Amino acid sequence: MKRSFAFLLLCFVGLNLWAQSNQVTNTSNETTLPLKRIVILTSGLAYYEHSGTVDGNVSINLPFRLDAVNDALKSLVINDRSTTTPSITYQSENTLVQTLRSLSIDLSDSPDMATILSRLRGSEVEILSPTLYTGRIAGIEYRYLMSLNQMGHEPILLLSTEQGLRTFSLKDISSIKFIDPVIERDLNRALDLIAASRNSFSRHLTANLPGSGRRDVSISYVIPSPVWKVSYRLDLGASRPLFQGWAIVDNDSDNDWNNVSLSLVAGRPTSFIQELYPPYYVWRPVLPLAIAGTAQAATHDVAYTAHGYDGSVTTLSRQRMEAVAEMDIWSLSAAPAPVMEPNRGSNVTGGTVQTAAASAAGGQFEFTIRNPVSLNRRMSAMFPLVESNIETRRLLIYSGSGRHPRLGAEITNTSNMKLPAGPITVYDGGVYAGDALLEFWNEGEKRLISFGDDLSVTAVTGDTNTRVVSSVTVSGGVMTINRNQTFTRTYTFVNSGSTAKNMIVEHNKTPNTDLVSPNAAEQTATAYRFNVSLPANRETLLTVNERRPLSERITLLSLRPDVFLSYTTNQEIPQNVRRALQRAVELKQAVDAAELAVRDIDAQRNRLIADQDRVRRNLEAAGSQTQQGQEYLRRLTALDTEIDALRPNHERATANARSAQQAYENYVNGLNL
Repeated sequence: MKRSFAFLLLCFVGLNLWAQSNQVTNTSNETTLPLKRIVILTSGLAYYEHSGTVDGNVSINLPFRLDAVNDALKSLVINDRSTTTPSITYQSENTLVQTLRSLSIDLSDSPDMATILSRLRGSEVEILSPTLYTGRIAGIEYRYLMSLNQMGHEPILLLSTEQGLRTFSLKDISSIKFIDPVIERDLNRALDLIAASRNSFSRHLTANLPGSGRRDVSISYVIPSPVWKVSYRLDLGASRPLFQGWAIVDNDSDNDWNNVSLSLVAGRPTSFIQELYPPYYVWRPVLPLAIAGTAQAATHDVAYTAHGYDGSVTTLSRQRMEAVAEMDIWSLSAAPAPVMEPNRGSNVTGGTVQTAAASAAGGQFEFTIRNPVSLNRRMSAMFPLVESNIETRRLLIYSGSGRHPRLGAEITNTSNMKLPAGPITVYDGGVYAGDALLEFWNEGEKRLISFGDDLSVTAVTGDTNTRVVSSVTVSGGVMTINRNQTFTRTYTFVNSGSTAKNMIVEHNKTPNTDLVSPNAAEQTATAYRFNVSLPANRETLLTVNERRPLSERITLLSLRPDVFLSYTTNQEIPQNVRRALQRAVELKQAVDAAELAVRDIDAQRNRLIADQDRVRRNLEAAGSQTQQGQEYLRRLTALDTEIDALRPNHERATANARSAQQAYENYVNGLNL
């Protein structure tokens, strides 16, 4: 027999409900497939598989919670040996309202009697009030009613009879019957639809499996589910420490689990919800008639030849694509699909308890409960997951802060199983010792757990940091000072107990540093771990040093004289560098002295020019022919002589300043220390 798989992507959406009901009634028998297998994942999903034997054309009803329909539509798989094509039909989200509105009697908006009769004007009815009358509905009118007991508007039925129009108060009519059989049928159908939709939290998918003869079929899907949880127990007091784990499973569905195969998968697959259940409508533009209007102006780009394309396709050859194009959609759907059968693992038992069988499931890990599981709806249960003797080492754990270290143990997963995260209840000699937390635990992996404080050991920490120059280089006028910044943390532990203890100290890594001392036993992404022995009634010190290199680049020519001078007296800088810097300071002082001489000459010259300007203004006021004017002329001549005499001095001073600056720059740029 040919094996076929049909995915819900081929579902028929929006089929008329009346046609669906007729199809089920006329061509198929309603049946159910028992639930045989459940796989619950830690990602909040569960895989359900129904399987059994059917005969001939059958329809299988699959109820789902409203929030699970999208996932069911996305993942449902039908496995039927029949060569005919299966289908899935269902009532879409807005089918009920649309169907009710399409009937000859519209009950979609919960109308009252007056509204119903008003909508059916012209229909023939038979009423009893209290005499039997037959006629056609002419309409509904409202008359103002005022009596001792009530006040308001009363609906009145207008009925066209053989005797003419008659009026009837609706409150006096005891029964109404529609003569038209179509209206009676639509009324009953509308009431059936409304009754069926009373449960707003449930939706039904119908799997229609046409075929002949007896055959095995299965239907599987993935829907949201509570995550399964795990809790562990660890007995450190046993001669061989015993590790035990239990899986906690919740059946929150509306179905009982009867002898189903239950598997639990630990992993983190990618999963998402896509809105496949509600109908979607694509917007389309409204275009004018082709026989009217004018053509719209348009432009077209210049064509060119596409170079570099060899006519082939990356994933399929052109011949293969043409072959696929000739196949119909059913031949594609009938192609073998991957069967969702997780691998079965070897038996793993510990002690006298039969635990779950463990096996790899792709990138995840699967635990299969050995015996079939029965669990009533809305109930939860615990199942043995693992029981094994494991390797343990008692110790204390100090994570860098707090007054006391933690009671703990180093445990090694020797159960040959990958174990999911969960809490651990720790016992010691049959007595509760505390609770610990465990992250995902791989096979053969060592892990630290802590479950309480050791009050007999106290801890004190202290932090210091220092900077020390490691090297100084001078090259190209740039001095580079390399320093090492050392971070030191001192741990002081006092063991006031009567027995020696072993402890692991977790020292948080300081960013951008390297460990100097002592050597770490191991490290994590954020901490170093050191083994420390704590003798009884003794104080123990642990000093951890980390180093961070620092580099400072200084452009010597841009330094202020006082800063430059400070480096010449810094004892952290090597003596030969300090001597070279001292010589540079002397040259810089010579530059400053030469520039000062230039500024002095400039000041003298500016003063003489100012005097000359003042005398010139006085001369203009006194006149050159007066005795006072003649005196001003002699003083102008003398000032010109002094200004001319300063010119060679200024040139020499400027040349000296340039020479001193050049000597200073050449010296500094030429240093290579």
